Amino acid sequence: MNTAAMHPVITRSSWCTALLCLLALRPCAAAAPVHLVLPKYRLQPDELAVIINDADTLSVQIGEYYIKARGLPPSNLLHVRFQPGHRSMPVDEFSHLKAALERGTPAHIQAYAVTWTEPYRVGCMSFTAALTFGFDRSWCSAHTCATTRHSPYYGYTGSSPRDDLGIRPSISIAAASLADARALIDRGIAADGSLPEGTAYLVSTSNKARNVRARLYPRIQATMQERINTQIVETDALHDRDDVLFYFTGVTWVAGLDTLNFLPGAVADHLTSAGGKLTGSRQMSALRWLQAGATGSYGTVVEPCNLPAKFPNPGILMASYTSGRTLIEAYWQSVQQPGEGIFIGEPLAAPYDNVRIEAEDHRLRLFTRLLLPGKYALLYADILAGPWRSLGVFAVSRNRDEFVLPRPGNGYMQIQAAPADRTAAEIRGQPKRKSLGITTIPPGEI
Repeated sequence: MNTAAMHPVITRSSWCTALLCLLALRPCAAAAPVHLVLPKYRLQPDELAVIINDADTLSVQIGEYYIKARGLPPSNLLHVRFQPGHRSMPVDEFSHLKAALERGTPAHIQAYAVTWTEPYRVGCMSFTAALTFGFDRSWCSAHTCATTRHSPYYGYTGSSPRDDLGIRPSISIAAASLADARALIDRGIAADGSLPEGTAYLVSTSNKARNVRARLYPRIQATMQERINTQIVETDALHDRDDVLFYFTGVTWVAGLDTLNFLPGAVADHLTSAGGKLTGSRQMSALRWLQAGATGSYGTVVEPCNLPAKFPNPGILMASYTSGRTLIEAYWQSVQQPGEGIFIGEPLAAPYDNVRIEAEDHRLRLFTRLLLPGKYALLYADILAGPWRSLGVFAVSRNRDEFVLPRPGNGYMQIQAAPADRTAAEIRGQPKRKSLGITTIPPGEI
């Protein structure tokens, strides 16, 4: 079975459409299809640009493999050229590179992925932060242990950051070899829509200076336990676990990684000063997590002190990721002050991007985690061009993932975010979309 075909394919418009062949009392081939349209909820593959350094053979190989593996348009591959092998890029050189990228980036691109491990720093900023915001010292500590500028992406729940915030979040597909990079990319793809039944490990260590996130753990466990098995473990290192999906800790070096099994799409990071120094660090590099089997990680490239706001908030990351968002989105949403930190991993991994529908007489049962808390309007039309009529407004609460919807016919149904101050009648006939692309899933594959 082609599992990739089991999930709705999202277009770059403000809506996604899936043609679902639903079983009733007739064979699937004879059943009338239902078109279900969901609000755009995540970064789409064709909205990601992949940047390669033409002077770096490994960067070129990683970029070409990623474009092919993810099926991205060739136009999403952007080229730069600079001398490889340096951990930090001079600010002046970076400014020229950034300006050239801005000129050459297609307008619809919402995020960047670079394909090198070095450089990981620009002056006092991480490379991913500099690429996202441009170099600006307000993103760096003005003095030892100072706070920095706050990211507009922190807690952002949209899916079009370039359009909404004026920035493109960035991540590094970092690897020491092509084999490592291919394994990382393949894990990200394998994670898509898999709904993994793994465990989130919130590790509280004896390292008091680096264990500052532990104060958040009880609330995170209480909030997330209904959605994913969440364990608070008091130890300096996990050993012999085969279900690791999240691993958050605070130490300089993490022992026991070779005894762990990370599920595809797993996220892991350790709060320490120099985890973002991907090479040449006296502390464990965040790259070690990827080599051990994680799909994403994070670390700081200069001394941040142990300010929790400069590191991922595990609760925000977990909530976003398990709501169907991509790895790059979930990680960026979780860091309030990311100027000194680098994001690494497979950007498009989305383990919880999954939709399932069952038909029951004259109603539909929808199973998905993709709808964030809030109010939604359900609209229906016999044909795509409309007219559209309202079937009512319904509310989505936290951790709700099952919905019973009416099925008035075999036409088109839309779920549209409903602003609190608008009624169903006001929304009726006004679906927010530029165009609706119809994706046909062959009968029998749902």
